[in-house]
Amino acid sequence: MQKTYNFLNKSIENMLAAIFGLLVIDVVWQVASRYIIGQSSSFTEEFARFSLIWLAVLGAAYINGQKEGHLSMDFLVTKLPPKKQLVRKKNIQLFMILFAIIVMVIGGGNLVYITLKLGQTSPALHVPLGYVYAIVPISGLLIIFFCIHRILETKE
Repeated sequence: MQKTYNFLNKSIENMLAAIFGLLVIDVVWQVASRYIIGQSSSFTEEFARFSLIWLAVLGAAYINGQKEGHLSMDFLVTKLPPKKQLVRKKNIQLFMILFAIIVMVIGGGNLVYITLKLGQTSPALHVPLGYVYAIVPISGLLIIFFCIHRILETKE
C-alpha cells in the first residue's frame, strides 16, 4: 500500500505542476494577445477556468494525502488523552471517507454521467463538460484512498 501511496503522490504532484504550468502559459498568452494584438484569444479564459477547477479539486485531494500539509483545527484534539486522540482522528477520517463517497464519487459521478449523456460541451473549446467535471469523482476516490491509508498507518 505504501508503494501505491508514493506512486499516487508523485503522479499527482507531476500532474498539478503540469496543470499549473499550462495555466501560467495560458494566462500569459491571454494578457500578451490582449495588449500586443489588441484582441484576446477566445479559448484562453475558458481554458484558465477549467485548469483552475482541476488544480483546486485535485490539489485538495493531494493535500489530503499529505501528512502535515493541510490546514486543520486540532486544538480540541490535542487537549484529549493520546488514546482518545487516535479515536477522534480515525473518526474524522471516516467522516471524510463518507463525504467523499456521497458527495464526490456518487454526486460527482452523476454530474459527469448527466453532462456526458446530454452532450453538453464548452462554448470555446468544444470539450465535453463531463470531462471537465470528471476530476470530482477521481479526486473523491483519491481522498478515500488517502484516508484509508492514514487509518491503516495509525498505530493504536
